[in-house]
Formats: sequence, structure tokens, C-alpha cells
Amino acid sequence: MLGLTFVAGMNLQSDRGLLPKRIAGVWSTEFSQQRDELAQVKAKAEEDAKALARRIALLQAHVIRLDAAGTRMTQIANIDSSEFSFDRAPAVGGPETEASGTPAMLEDVIGSLDRLQKTLGDRERQMRVLEDLLLASRLEREIKPSGWPIDSGYITSGYGSRTDPFTGLRTTHPGIDFAAAEGSQVHAVASGIVTEAATANGYGELIEINHGNGYRTRYGHNSKLLVKIGDRVLKGQPIALIGSTGRSTGPHVHFELVMNGNVVNPGQYLDATH
Repeated sequence: MLGLTFVAGMNLQSDRGLLPKRIAGVWSTEFSQQRDELAQVKAKAEEDAKALARRIALLQAHVIRLDAAGTRMTQIANIDSSEFSFDRAPAVGGPETEASGTPAMLEDVIGSLDRLQKTLGDRERQMRVLEDLLLASRLEREIKPSGWPIDSGYITSGYGSRTDPFTGLRTTHPGIDFAAAEGSQVHAVASGIVTEAATANGYGELIEINHGNGYRTRYGHNSKLLVKIGDRVLKGQPIALIGSTGRSTGPHVHFELVMNGNVVNPGQYLDATH
């Protein structure tokens, strides 16, 4: 009887213990399901994070290209970097106010990134068009003659009819004479390619530059030539030194402008307010 009573007591304690086997089994199953669900949520979050990182990387690439294009455009347009620079964030500010609204959901963030990516793509295409227009405008300014061929000096003879200083007869002067100190620099009034750099009849030491679009310029009576045939010269670059070679009465540069094969009045193209 004592033995039977002991066995019965043990069985009863097992069924009525602190954590019965049936409840422990149910909880174990629920814990397993929750672990699986947590693993799935974690995997989805990691995938969403990777997708978001890829989207942000694409946007950063767009922004880098826009910054580069903007920097080139400010340089082309000669905009002062102290006034505007793509290397600095835009200047914004204002008083601090209490935040309101609800936090953004992931779907809202993804939608905003989609819209921003489309906007950046449109702006990038527009910037490329503007850059092309600025480059074309700059090229046109570079190859179109403007300004004087000397830094300081004065005009001694204009274009057109004049009394020849050697014969005293009325003749046509095909250019403008700019007097300056002997040995001072003669500058190209536009970018182009040197097509002549040698002694020419009446011109003395002559430089001729082809600027394209039908423009050619000539610089005569130089004492020394600083460039040779085939050289590419830039607007404002020194090309010769003032002299009095050839048919000349003193140090000056005889400047001619040729348009589509015809000698024209340089005053129509050059800044006479130098």
C-alpha cells in the first residue's frame, strides 16, 4: 500500500506541477513559430535596407554628376566662386519650430526617392543642354575678334582713305595702326591657328591667324614673332613684339581683319572704347 501510494503521488505531482507537459508543449510550439516569424521579418528588413542603400547610391551618383556639370558651367560662365559654388550646400535657415505630423513610413520614403530620382534625371539632362549652349557661346566669343591687339597705346591711322605717309597721295588703308612702345607685346584678338609667320612685302614681320567662321586677322611691322605656322593661339595670347619692320615710319602694329576673303573695317568688330 505504501508503494502504490508513492507511485500515485509521483504521477499526480507530474500532472499538477508548476508547468504541466501539455502547456509546455504549446508554448514551445509558439516560441518556434515566433522565431521563424522574427527571422522572416529580419530578412525582409535587410532586403529593404539593401534596396534603400542601392537607391541612395544611385541618387548620390546623380548628385555627383550634377555637381560636376554645375562646376563646369560656373567656370564657363565665369561666375565668381565666392558668389556661387557647387562645393557648398545652399545657404538656408530659419527659427526652430515645433515638429508636427506623423513619421514617414518606408513606402513614403521609397516613393519620395522615386520622385527625387526622376527629378534629378531631368535636371541632369537639362544641365547637359545648358552646358552645350554655354560652350558654344564661349567658343563663339573666343573665335570672334574683339578688343585691341595691344595693352596700351593709341590709334595713329584708321581704316579707309588716307594720305599715304611715303608718297603723299590719297590711298586706301586696309587696317588700323596701333602705336605702342617698341618691344611691347602684340596679342591675338581671338583664338585660332597661325597660318602665316614670316616677312611679307610691305608688312615686314607678319602674323596671320585663321579663327574659323570666315575670320582672319593680320598683325604687321613686328620686331619679333613669338609663334610659328601651325601654332594654336588663344584669345589674348602674346604673338609678337611691336616693331617698325617693313613699310613703316615708327613702332606700331598694323592690324587687319579679313571676313570671308574680304578686308573689312576692324572698327565694325573691335571694341573701340579700349
